[in-house]
Amino acid sequence: MSLSTQPLTDHPTPDSVVAWQPDGPVSRDRFLADVSHLAGLLPAGGHILNICQNRYHFLVGLGAAIVSGRVSLLPSTLTPEAITRLRSETPDLFCLHDGHPDAIALPGLAFPPPLPLTGRNLPVPEIPVDQVVAHVYTSGSTGIPLTHHKTWGALVTNALSEAERLGARGHALVGTVPPQHMYGFESTVLISLHGGAAAWSGRPFYPADITVALAAVPPPRALVTTPFHLRTLLDAGVEVPPMDFILSATAPLSEELAARAESTLGAPLHEIYGCTETGQLASRRSTATRAWHLLGEVRLSPAGDGHVASGGHVEGIVPINDVVELTDERHFLLHGRNADLVNIAGKRTSLAWLNQQLAGLPGVRDGVFFMPDEEPDDHVTRLCACVVAPDHTARSLLNALRTRIDPVFLPRPLIFTDTLPRNAASKLPRASLLALLPRKDKAGE
Repeated sequence: MSLSTQPLTDHPTPDSVVAWQPDGPVSRDRFLADVSHLAGLLPAGGHILNICQNRYHFLVGLGAAIVSGRVSLLPSTLTPEAITRLRSETPDLFCLHDGHPDAIALPGLAFPPPLPLTGRNLPVPEIPVDQVVAHVYTSGSTGIPLTHHKTWGALVTNALSEAERLGARGHALVGTVPPQHMYGFESTVLISLHGGAAAWSGRPFYPADITVALAAVPPPRALVTTPFHLRTLLDAGVEVPPMDFILSATAPLSEELAARAESTLGAPLHEIYGCTETGQLASRRSTATRAWHLLGEVRLSPAGDGHVASGGHVEGIVPINDVVELTDERHFLLHGRNADLVNIAGKRTSLAWLNQQLAGLPGVRDGVFFMPDEEPDDHVTRLCACVVAPDHTARSLLNALRTRIDPVFLPRPLIFTDTLPRNAASKLPRASLLALLPRKDKAGE
């Protein structure tokens, strides 16, 4: 029989560590007191935009919203246009921030200083499993964000499935991804509420900051990161504190980078696969297998020309926008996104695979393939690529690519840049990539 409620957190004792701050551990009692205090200060309105940069502040803000019956909005971007759209959909929306409102055009509340902790063994609130606690957003074919509702029971199941798969209970988690992004939300925030882990409050970006954060938390510890942050950390050559595991998501991870990370950092590396609509669906040990192992009770089933996800924490039956190959009931191979597949001169491949080949080249620090919006004058489709590779010339890089990919997929143009326009989640917005393309009236060809 399914439970009608789930506790706000499953940390078992008043002194259990829910999070880590620079001044030390945050106990369950401290967390519950902060949640209660903030919940009493929240302004009227049923929807909250939590942009707290401190991960613990975000965690408290999420908890305060949940216990007070409010819904947290987790948009993929905070552009003025996105905020205007959110406000039109939820007129009672207000913003919780911790000193960095970023000119958000919404009524705001600054995260308050903590009150002295009084009392002991504070009661843990019970939350209805069918309570909608978050809205997450994906972009449809029109580019207009689509809203997906997340209920408390499904999110708890989600976190517990990941914690069990990774053996994360009792671990301190240092995350380089923001808590507002679905990956960071699941793998640093939810797993700290249900799963027995404890998130580091900061979000380190540079290699030196990552090492400081890891050193600030006790073992067992883990790094929740992206291929971009991982490569940058390894290239820096800094001494990194021992870790028990590494978790990667948001972009394909090359076999070369996975093997290098495990060899250098001395920890197993796991990848998470999922999407905003479903949440995380599967994981794999990247150096051991190409097959993905479904989490918990999640299932993939054929449907029409594709597949759908259901069961476990997946709410309903959700189409998967990726090309997958089921190998048995619990495992599958991932061949790329439907929108990611390209066909040039009768030959097919995926942008994800091309990106892996580019990233695996010696001397390439970062890089990405993409399709242009406009059809060329000669009507011959050509891929574009942007790359950070200061030791290469266009000729040397193209020659290296020829050893890995079919010549029809060689990029034209190949654009060298100092950095790629990655957002806070390490993803590359298409509009930012298109802005790097040379204008026709200035192009040399």
